[in-house]
Amino acid sequence: MSGKRYSRQRELIYEALMGTDQHPTAEMVYHWLKPENPTLSLGTVYRNLNLLAEEGSITRMDFPVERYDANTRPHPHFCCRVCGRVYDLDLPYDASLDQAALEASGHDIERHEQIFYGSCVNCKVCH
Repeated sequence: MSGKRYSRQRELIYEALMGTDQHPTAEMVYHWLKPENPTLSLGTVYRNLNLLAEEGSITRMDFPVERYDANTRPHPHFCCRVCGRVYDLDLPYDASLDQAALEASGHDIERHEQIFYGSCVNCKVCH
């Protein structure tokens, strides 16, 4: 985490993201931190998440509800259509897709994102 002037609240938000694999929404982060930080506002959480994303410390993911990930290396995700939870998938990043997209389009390709959808193992058991 670098860039802007030090902020204890930003540090708390970043630490909350680093300590989870849940890909939380801003509201989730707010609810996790609020009991121990009564002066924290939801606006502060959104503002700091956006700052962290802009400086590259976290990744903003545009699922139906915006989520955040402290793991900034390129990697695929799985989104459960039943419960809405998002998981990292331990699969290698396929740079050949970037090259194929460049060759097919002529666009300068920086990277791609992969999102798989279906029912997670927990929801499969319940349904």
